[in-house]
Formats: sequence, structure tokens, C-alpha cells
Amino acid sequence: MKINKKYLFTFLILLIIEIIIALFVNDTIIRPLVGDILVVILMYTFIRGFISKSIKLLPLYLFLFAAAVEMAQYFHIVDLLNLRDNKLISTIIGTTFDQKDILCYLIAAVILFIWEKLEKR
Repeated sequence: MKINKKYLFTFLILLIIEIIIALFVNDTIIRPLVGDILVVILMYTFIRGFISKSIKLLPLYLFLFAAAVEMAQYFHIVDLLNLRDNKLISTIIGTTFDQKDILCYLIAAVILFIWEKLEKR
């Protein structure tokens, strides 16, 4: 396993941005839309920071994972697991289903596919 510093640096920058958005932004565009797009890209950069071998469909896998988490919100998974009082877990998993979030995850996956194509050039 070879560490890719470029991806880990990008991950750290995106993580800081996501934390700033979560703590200080309360609007109808940046927090709910841009934040959801960035979270998929955040996961991508984290994985690519530790796995140097190309994973052909990684953006698709991340989209499916994010959509599955969103569907778990639809079924109130935090409540079913009695984790509503755990602020960290309920924030990470989320508690409110929104179809727009799935669209944001799809947009992120498309951005990542384009990123990968450009990176191969």
C-alpha cells in the first residue's frame, strides 16, 4: 500500500471545508447541496489516498453507498438502532431523507468520472 499525498491533502482540505459548512453555514444551497456533493468526493479522495491501484467504478460504488445511506434515512435507521441521542453517529448517518441528496451524490459521481478521465490524459 502506497500513500498518495496528493489525494490525502485534498481529503484534508475537503474535510475542513465540510466541517466549516456543517458548523457555520445554514442556508438552502451550500449546506444541503454542495455539502452533499463534496461528501462523495471526500470519500473518494480518502480511498484514493490509500489505494494506488485504480478502482474502475469507484465513483459508482460511492454513489451506491451514499444512496444506500440516504435510503437508510428514509427508514429511520438512526431511530431503529436507538442512536438518535448519539450526536456524532446521527450526524454522520443523517436523520432526514431527501431525494435531492441522491441527485447530489449522482452529480458527485459524474464529476469523479470526469476527473478520472482527465487524470488519465
